[in-house]
Amino acid sequence: MLLALDVGNTNITVGVFEGSSLQTRWRLRTVRDQTADEWGILLRNLFDLAQLDQSQVDGLIIASVVPPLDASLAWMSRRYFKLDPVFVTSESDTGITIRYDNPREVGADRIVNAVAAFHKYGGPVVVVDLGTAITFDVVSAMGEYLGGVICPGIGVSVEALVARTSRLPQVDFRNPGSVIGKTTVTSMQSGLYYGSIGMIDSISERLERELGPGTKTVATGGQASMIVGDSRYLKHVDEDITLEGLRLIWERVGRPVG
Repeated sequence: MLLALDVGNTNITVGVFEGSSLQTRWRLRTVRDQTADEWGILLRNLFDLAQLDQSQVDGLIIASVVPPLDASLAWMSRRYFKLDPVFVTSESDTGITIRYDNPREVGADRIVNAVAAFHKYGGPVVVVDLGTAITFDVVSAMGEYLGGVICPGIGVSVEALVARTSRLPQVDFRNPGSVIGKTTVTSMQSGLYYGSIGMIDSISERLERELGPGTKTVATGGQASMIVGDSRYLKHVDEDITLEGLRLIWERVGRPVG
């Protein structure tokens, strides 16, 4: 079995693969000061609840954008799984060429998304990841990572709006049902919901103009499924694209997956 960890700023997504089949996945909060033992005990409990045999894990791969957690996760892997983990970086053998001016600046999650998107959908393809930041990752028809766009995430926008105003309340991100809000809460929800969709569609339109009319656009991340109904460009959601990318990279580097 392969254990794959996508370590983001807000959440850590954990997937367990049996061969090419994703058996289960869990979404955990990113706790930066959690120890290796705490991570190990948490994962052991999750394996027990899912009735999975932890001893059958023979590979562990991590895409992390939270450097303070890397040492704890590496130690957890060695202590609880008896494995040296593979951390995805711009120098990893992923099968795609990174055309960023400085490849080391590209986050591991963006590299992994690009690998999976090109493998599953071909190119040119754009992955829109709605996480702590909203990122657009662009892969050419030749399988080259060309770069992308980084925007404030929806959660960040909510926090900034509330923090910088005196009388606006904390609100949930949701479809208000109408562009015209009738209360302060629904007015804020309208701005956040339709503003996010407008930004995503505008950038997607410009990317398609540069890449050509055959460009595919794939959405992933926490709020992706919520907004696809009102977006002109986000019509396909792939929740597990990052985990799939981790599996593909693991297989490429020649590690056995049982």
